[in-house]
Amino acid sequence: MTADARPSPERLALTTADGLRLRAEWLQAVPEPTSPQGDGRPFPTVVLCHPHPLHGGNMHATVIDRLFWALPNAGIPALRFNFRGVQGSDGRHDHGNRERFDVLAAVDLAAQRRPDTPVRLIGWSFGADLALATPHPSLDGWTAIAPPLRVIEPGDMAAATDGRPAHLIVGEHDAFRPPSEAGEITADWSSATVTEVAGADHFFSIGLDTVIDLVTRDLLPD
Repeated sequence: MTADARPSPERLALTTADGLRLRAEWLQAVPEPTSPQGDGRPFPTVVLCHPHPLHGGNMHATVIDRLFWALPNAGIPALRFNFRGVQGSDGRHDHGNRERFDVLAAVDLAAQRRPDTPVRLIGWSFGADLALATPHPSLDGWTAIAPPLRVIEPGDMAAATDGRPAHLIVGEHDAFRPPSEAGEITADWSSATVTEVAGADHFFSIGLDTVIDLVTRDLLPD
């Protein structure tokens, strides 16, 4: 899909449990989501969580932006949002604490938009830690891209003790949490896997296409 051919995302407002309104965008799948096997199983809906707000992170950050456009083109609807205090969203940064309300509000909306369809929670960096920390009955799992595993204590993350899959995608040269450390930290999690992206660092100036392919393969039904 070229930039000129891109559809306009639907602009939305999320309302958090503590009463804030957050800016969000929804992009419906093109074409409409259907199982390639024709068995009626729906593709999941994706919720995307952006990197650290105090370091320029917002819902248009590179990895999140690429996923937001690539996944609907593969048949997977996507919702992205700005955490509290970021580019028009109410509130102020809370160091990963009340931001959990933001993630829950996004998952709630995704589940309402496509009832009886699973939601996959995907985050990059700060957003990856927030994703892994967030439990919700509509989730079928978590995908954490370059999680620092320090914004929130790993043992306090929902994905640590939940049987649903958690897939960590980490650049070979990630300076914040390299693949070997991510593997050690999550070794006793209920259902975690770590995939190393060769040549990549935390920002994926190299290897972003590989990330998109890995995420897409996770989401497509077997």
